[in-house]
Amino acid sequence: MSKSNFDSSELNYLNTLAAGLVHEIKNPLNAISINLQLLNEDVQDLDLEEDTKISSRIQLLQKEVRRLDNILSDFLRFAKRPILHFEECDINGVIESVLDFIGPEAMQNSIRILKSFDTKLPKCKLDSNVIKQALLNIILNAQQAMPSGGELIVRTYQNGDNVLIDITDTGVGIQKNKIDKIFQVYYSTKKTGSGLGLPTVKRIIEENKGTIDIRSEDGKGSSFLIKLPVNSKSKEK
Repeated sequence: MSKSNFDSSELNYLNTLAAGLVHEIKNPLNAISINLQLLNEDVQDLDLEEDTKISSRIQLLQKEVRRLDNILSDFLRFAKRPILHFEECDINGVIESVLDFIGPEAMQNSIRILKSFDTKLPKCKLDSNVIKQALLNIILNAQQAMPSGGELIVRTYQNGDNVLIDITDTGVGIQKNKIDKIFQVYYSTKKTGSGLGLPTVKRIIEENKGTIDIRSEDGKGSSFLIKLPVNSKSKEK
């Protein structure tokens, strides 16, 4: 092993340090957020002539505090490497639970969810909790790509020894010269993005022995293709 590589104990130590740092920053951020809210209420109670301008500045600060808090949360999710608990999973059921959760918000944003599930899929040995997190992240990313509404198409099917999940949106798409960078840490096509969402998704999929690819066309939408290995025991039955 080269000196540039870390062993598992060193990685665990660095992850612990990162988690501690995030919490130390989050605590004063929460205090700032609360005090900004109280300050805004005080300004409105004073009924000053320029209270609207002051309130708008306070709201801008509140927005930035929320943005920083979201970035820290994304970083913590990326840095944290939980112990995975693998179990035989019905991948259609896992996806269905995520879509049930996001459904009301999608409807509110004029997004129509279309499903095409292969009902004869074999089970996969996965950590269903982290897979749900990855799927939710992809779907939220797709939703953000359709600010005026659109369609989210989710398909599952089997190809050889793999189960495939295809998540397609009819959103704004990604420019060709940016596709290769989409899974890079801290790279984001969104102005307010942390650049950690999709790298976290990629890591989760790979930790579950799978792969993820993206196909996209600028102005026409994107498609994420997740490939997960079939549980060998299920395949033999």
